[in-house]
Amino acid sequence: MAPAVGIKRTAAAQAVTVQAPPPPPDARLVREAVRTSTIAEAVAPAALEAPAPALEGFLCLEEVEGRRWKYVVDAAPGKGKGKGRGRGGSAVPLGASVRAVPLQSPLPPAEEIMAFVRSYVVPEGFPDSVTPSYVPYMTWRALKHFFGGAMGVFTTRTLLSSVGVSQSKVTPGAIAINWILKDGAGRVGKMLFARQGKKFDNDLKQLRFSSDLLLEIGAGIELATAAFPQFFLPMACVANVVKNVAAVTSTSTRTPIYKAYARGENIGDVTAKGESVGNIADLLGTGLSIFITKRNPSLVTSFALLSCGYLLSSYHEVRSVVLNTLNRARFTVAVDSFIKTGYVPSLKEGNSQETIFIHPWRHEPVSIGSRFGEAFQEPVSFVATRPLFEDERYMVTYNPTKDKVYALLKDHAKPDDILKAAFHAHVLLHFINVSHERKRMSSNRSDHYGNPHPRNMDFLAHIAESCKIVSSSYGTFRKKAKEQGWIMSESLLNPGKARLCVTRPQ
Repeated sequence: MAPAVGIKRTAAAQAVTVQAPPPPPDARLVREAVRTSTIAEAVAPAALEAPAPALEGFLCLEEVEGRRWKYVVDAAPGKGKGKGRGRGGSAVPLGASVRAVPLQSPLPPAEEIMAFVRSYVVPEGFPDSVTPSYVPYMTWRALKHFFGGAMGVFTTRTLLSSVGVSQSKVTPGAIAINWILKDGAGRVGKMLFARQGKKFDNDLKQLRFSSDLLLEIGAGIELATAAFPQFFLPMACVANVVKNVAAVTSTSTRTPIYKAYARGENIGDVTAKGESVGNIADLLGTGLSIFITKRNPSLVTSFALLSCGYLLSSYHEVRSVVLNTLNRARFTVAVDSFIKTGYVPSLKEGNSQETIFIHPWRHEPVSIGSRFGEAFQEPVSFVATRPLFEDERYMVTYNPTKDKVYALLKDHAKPDDILKAAFHAHVLLHFINVSHERKRMSSNRSDHYGNPHPRNMDFLAHIAESCKIVSSSYGTFRKKAKEQGWIMSESLLNPGKARLCVTRPQ
C-alpha cells in the first residue's frame, strides 16, 4: 500500500483570499436609475399636493377659412365646487363641458347660400389656387354650356318627332333599332377620330374651337330631319358621327386646359369644379329651353340665335386660355414680334394674338420636318445649300413654286434643334417677304426676279443672310422668351417624321 503523500502549503498561498470582480459600469448605472426612480415615486405624492392654477373659462382660439372661434369651459350646474386635474396639471371643474363661441356675427342667409354655392363651383383656396385667367374662362364656359343645353332640347325634340313621323307605319322595335344604329355610328366616328394623336396637345385651342363648330353642324343636321323625316336614319347617323367627333376632341383637350389654370397639385379639384359649372349652366339652359318650347317658337330663328350665342361663347372661352408652351401659332407670333421689334410678347399677349380658327384650305408658309422632294426642285440647289448648314442639325430652303419655306431636320435632331430650325425658317420667310415687296412689279410673283420659273438657287443669297442673323440672334430670342415665361424645353411644333441621314447606305 502506497504511503500517503502530504502537501505542505506555503505561507504566501495561505494568505491569498478570493475576491469578486468589480461590477461593470452598466450595472452601476442601472442600480442608480432604480434608486432615483424609487426616490421620485416617494416624492411624487407630495408634489401633486401643490396647488394648480384653475382655468378661468378660456381654452384656445381656432380659425377656419377666416372665421374665428374661442373655446371656453362651462361648469356643470351643482358641480362647480369639485376640481379635477387636466393633463397639464390645471384644475378643471368636475362635470365641465367645452363650448365654442364665435367671435364674428353669424353670416346672413344670403351669404350662407353663396358660401354653399361656392363650394361647388370654385376650387378650394380660390383665388390663390388658380391663375388670374381662370374666372373669364369659366364665365365663357358657363355661357357656352347654357346655350348648348338650350339647343339640346330643340334637337332632341326634333329627332323624336322625325323618327315618329318617318316610321309611323313601323313597329316600335324598328324605331328603337334606328335609334341604336344612329348612336352606333356616332361611336364609330369617335373611335376613328382618336387617331389624331399629338394634335390634341399641339393645337388644342384650334381643335377645341373646331369641335364646337362641328357640334353646331351636327345640331343643324339633326334639326334638318324635321324637313326630311323620310331620311331620318342617314341624316341622324351623319349628325351623330359629327357630334361624337366633336365630343372626343373636347374631352381630349379638356385636361391640358385645366392643367394650365391649376396652381400646385390641385388639377383634380379644378377639373371637378369646372365640370360642375358646366353641368349647372347646362341644366339652366335646358330648363329655360323647355319653358320656351311650350310657346312653339320658330325652329330656324331659335337655332340661329342659340348657335350664334354658343359659337361666340366658345370663341371667347378658347381665347381666354393662357398657355405657356409654344405651338406653331404662338411660336409664329413670338418670332414675328421679335424680328420686327426685338421684343418677345408676354404669355397673355402671345395667347391673345394666336390664330384660333384655321380653315383647312389655309396656306401654311412654313413647313417643319418636310421630305426632301417637297423642299428641293433640283439636286444643284441641295448641293449649294448643304455647306451652309454643316454645323447644324437641320437645313432651311425656300421653294418658290409652292411659295413655302421648308425646314428639313437631320437625324439626331433634338427639341432645341427643332425650335432653332423653326426660328430660322421664319427669319428666312421674313427676308423673302421683304424682298417680294421691294421687287413687286406686277401681281404675278413669277416675274419678281425676271425669271418665269424661279428655282431654289435664286434665293441662296437670302438663305446665307438668314444664317448670319440666326447665329447671332437665336440665343437672344431664347433668353427673352424664357424671361417672359415661355417654356422652350419642349417643342409642340408638330414637325414631320422625315429626317436627313448623314451616313450613306451600305
